[in-house]
Amino acid sequence: MAKTVDLLRHTDSEGDALTQDGVRAAVALGGRLTGRYDLLVSSGAQRATQTLACVLAGSGQRVAGGVIVETGFRSAVEDRWREAAKRASGKDLEAFQQADPELVEKESTLLGSVLRNLFDRLPENGRALVAGHSPTHEAAVLGLCGQLVQPLAKGAGVRVVREGAAYRVEPLG
Repeated sequence: MAKTVDLLRHTDSEGDALTQDGVRAAVALGGRLTGRYDLLVSSGAQRATQTLACVLAGSGQRVAGGVIVETGFRSAVEDRWREAAKRASGKDLEAFQQADPELVEKESTLLGSVLRNLFDRLPENGRALVAGHSPTHEAAVLGLCGQLVQPLAKGAGVRVVREGAAYRVEPLG
């Protein structure tokens, strides 16, 4: 039996609200995502919650568990991530590790534990969709699975599947 968590980066935004293109992209994404979700999870940022609302509208589904906010998927040190991004030679976590190794290590551990806790809350064969941010989604995967994933573009995601005690990472969609 498996549990699945899809980590989705919010779509295009201006400030903390989706742009019209971001709204259209999220609604369209909802029409393409297959299967049912037991739970929708937002990092708490308006753009993440709005992405989930648009995905849900595009899917035409009901989600019994509704939309919850799990602020643990949003870094408390966003300014430090921005500073590391300015110093990094790229947008991937390896580049961030070179710019600020302590940041990536601590945040990956913290975000990985938030992701692990979400898996523990899901029922058997349960599925959750988390709308959040980059590079924190990538850091959560690193912290939980020990695997580096490519930076997520807006509206893109990655799927994490737990079978027993083992995790695997797949592209989303």
